[in-house]
Amino acid sequence: MESSTRRQATRQKLYEAAVTLIAEQGFSATTVDEIAERAGVAKGTVYYNFASKSVLFEELLRHGVGLLTASLREAVEKTAASGGSKIDALDAMIRAGLVFIDRYPAFTQLYVAELWRTNRAWQSTLAVVRQEAVAVVEDVLRDAVEGGELSEEIDIPLTAAALVGMVLVAALDWQAFQPERSLDDVHAALSRLLQGRVTGGR
Repeated sequence: MESSTRRQATRQKLYEAAVTLIAEQGFSATTVDEIAERAGVAKGTVYYNFASKSVLFEELLRHGVGLLTASLREAVEKTAASGGSKIDALDAMIRAGLVFIDRYPAFTQLYVAELWRTNRAWQSTLAVVRQEAVAVVEDVLRDAVEGGELSEEIDIPLTAAALVGMVLVAALDWQAFQPERSLDDVHAALSRLLQGRVTGGR
């Protein structure tokens, strides 16, 4: 029987192989054989860990968005521990999101592409994990409104989705079209948007 640590390591290898292959050539074109070969394991190992390619992909989405959600939570906790405001926490989450995307670009491309498909088996899983990530942002926005840092007029679910969408799309655009820019450049630009400092008067 495989130890749980070894099993986790094997799963991690399979996730990495699957995400890069699927980002390169699409879900349908990617075979279990190719995933096994890229991961350096036997085909049987894939089926030992995941019932099918679809299950592997669903678990991959869950795993990846789980990592993102954890890094967003960590950004909020660190800001609170250092006495920062809720706006500081949102800013820290923007940075954490950019760091995540910079580290896992293939996963991010895949996640964004899959969000808009409607006929996939894992659509409900994707909706659940997306909501878990967005909920972290919603909680901070709610606290910011209650604490008087943000206007009571803001629509919390839409604002949270807009912030997450801004980071995802701006980061993918950065990597595809402006790769010479640093993470600090991109963070500074999004930070100005967050803080409403793009108009002339301030």
